[in-house]
Amino acid sequence: MLSTAPYEVPQYLLDRARGLARVPMAIAGADNMVVMESARQATDAGLITPVLVGDRDEIESLAETMGWDISDFRIVETGEEDEGAAARTAVALARNDEVQALMKGHVHTDALMAAVVARETGLRTGRRLSHVFHMTVPGSDRVLMITDGAVNVAPNENTLIDIVNNAVGLAHALGNAEPKVAILSGTESALPAMPSSMQAKAIVDRARAGEVTGAIVDGPFAFDNAISPDAAKLKGIDSPVAGHADILVVPNIETGNGLFKMMVYFMSGLAAGVVLGAKVPIVLTSRADPPEARFAATAIAAIAAARGD
Repeated sequence: MLSTAPYEVPQYLLDRARGLARVPMAIAGADNMVVMESARQATDAGLITPVLVGDRDEIESLAETMGWDISDFRIVETGEEDEGAAARTAVALARNDEVQALMKGHVHTDALMAAVVARETGLRTGRRLSHVFHMTVPGSDRVLMITDGAVNVAPNENTLIDIVNNAVGLAHALGNAEPKVAILSGTESALPAMPSSMQAKAIVDRARAGEVTGAIVDGPFAFDNAISPDAAKLKGIDSPVAGHADILVVPNIETGNGLFKMMVYFMSGLAAGVVLGAKVPIVLTSRADPPEARFAATAIAAIAAARGD
């Protein structure tokens, strides 16, 4: 049942990035071989100019082992085995406008996000941070964004509005001028017995009242009615979003986390994860991510940063 098909980086991301200026990107915790390989791949593709943050000696040793000439790139020393310092330093670079994007390197997610959300020294804006998984599967041009499956555990209405707006902004940056947004629940009707469906209806009402622009927002939808035209037709659902969703907004982190992992393991889905809503986009990778997912996420963050989203 598990898919063995190779992962594919969608060509449209490379096409979208072509002609854009390289984006200065701080690599928080660059003193790791997998991280350095990811940084080199994105650099060689013309996406980023890396600022390598971490233990200088280890970074230079890894670069020599790889045969990567990093003499033209900035290295910011933070000392050995201090991931908190690497995270804070990378965030400070973004706060001071020295870089336009961040990549999580050899640091724990908690350490990086703590530095990002720090009130006095972080990268907060007026909008709540959220995470988007940009999903593609081999042999298909369809893009499906799942949000939020990694940052917000049980978002309330206000947080969900920010989650929607963050994802819509990313869709715009990637060329979708009017994405179709499905607010997910377990039903297509607003039922008091299912709180997520009532919340979905409230989000749709607020979006239509002007709190979300540049998108078509509808719901609640069960998953099948959001992505399958046949399922939507069978249920008699009349909506331009039904069966054609570009963005799936999940009611909680468990739903988003399970959904993206099913696509990864059952369909060889490429899950490119990016955090939005901070001053700069953040590539939030996992140790389990294949190189293709790291590269796609870096491309997405670079495109969003270059376009000011």
